Amino acid sequence: MTGAVILALLPILLLIGLGVVLRQRRFVAESFWAQAERLGYFVLLPALFFHGLAMADLGSLAVAELAMTLILSTLIVACLVVLARPLMGVDGPGFTSIFQGSVRFNNYVGVTLAAGLFGAQGIALAAICNAAIVPTVNVLCVLVFARHGTARLDARGILRHLAMNPLVVSCLAGIAFQLIGLRIPPGVEPALRSLGAASLPLGLLCVGAALEFHAARSWIAPVAISSLVKFLAMPLATLLVAKGLGLQGQALTTALLFQVLPTASSAYIMARQLGGNAPLMAGITATQTVLAFAIIPIVLISLLTMGLF
Repeated sequence: MTGAVILALLPILLLIGLGVVLRQRRFVAESFWAQAERLGYFVLLPALFFHGLAMADLGSLAVAELAMTLILSTLIVACLVVLARPLMGVDGPGFTSIFQGSVRFNNYVGVTLAAGLFGAQGIALAAICNAAIVPTVNVLCVLVFARHGTARLDARGILRHLAMNPLVVSCLAGIAFQLIGLRIPPGVEPALRSLGAASLPLGLLCVGAALEFHAARSWIAPVAISSLVKFLAMPLATLLVAKGLGLQGQALTTALLFQVLPTASSAYIMARQLGGNAPLMAGITATQTVLAFAIIPIVLISLLTMGLF
């Protein structure tokens, strides 16, 4: 199990490291990174989310219980982070990075681990997790960016950003396809799948390119706060909500697995696009990915010990 976690996380670290090298060596023009971030945010990530949700085979799984567990636990932790903001000693853009680091998750690692643990059943469970958490997290993050980012928005502006946010729109569209029973046309589906696959390596390269190690000392407190929330508060809240809703077995394991995943590269792209602290967000993403090598196996071993799967 530990080996499966390491194999899932190692490519992420390698791609982040490659992004660092490419930026330092000036392998591509400096303007490339901003354009790559824009492409990922508006085209590649939406394709990934829409395709994953529209094509998921949910079958007879505990969809409602799993989705409610994830949504409620995410809302609880998000509220706690917002309430604790005055104690953090960071500015608005810095808080947006802490918030994203506390609630966002890496889809790629989650799907890979779920599939490795439970096969096709794991892929279906992972699809439900994405359907529940991705829209929830993106709506919450847009609200936080609207309040604490550099571009302050009124209520009308918030609604406009939510309605036009490509990640939110793509998630809702994918869920709508599932509910209506539509299928992506055969000629279109492979193109969307390829675009979605491209979002993962490109996003991680951008994370690596954005790392500014001279500012690493100022990251210590924000990284520690977001990591404590992500790796401790989030799984605990998920376990408590799951027990209250009667979620168990493989569905419970998958829910806990997804809620202890490191922050995704999409957090950095969103920080860059919506006025957050992008270098700090890159540092949180890279640090949590390293920490996940030890923390995810500990969580899974704990589940085994407790007899939860």
